[in-house]
Amino acid sequence: MQPIETFIPITKAKAKLLDMVRQIQDTNDAIAITKNGVPEAVILSFDKFDGLLETIDILADAETMKQIRESAIDINESQFIDIDEAF
Repeated sequence: MQPIETFIPITKAKAKLLDMVRQIQDTNDAIAITKNGVPEAVILSFDKFDGLLETIDILADAETMKQIRESAIDINESQFIDIDEAF
């Protein structure tokens, strides 16, 4: 995930909300809203938010993570099976 590059004070964010929504849809960036110069909230596209939730679900599933780790080991050791064997 890319670091947040856009920081907007909350007073300006109120006036630019529609523009900010358009920006995140077009660029898939995230925008930090600041209060007294301190980041307090983030606006991001729904697709990016949904992807983050899906990633958290995967990381929280011990069995899925075990399978991913085992697959990574198999790939690093060049242990592959033919597609016909898999099915």
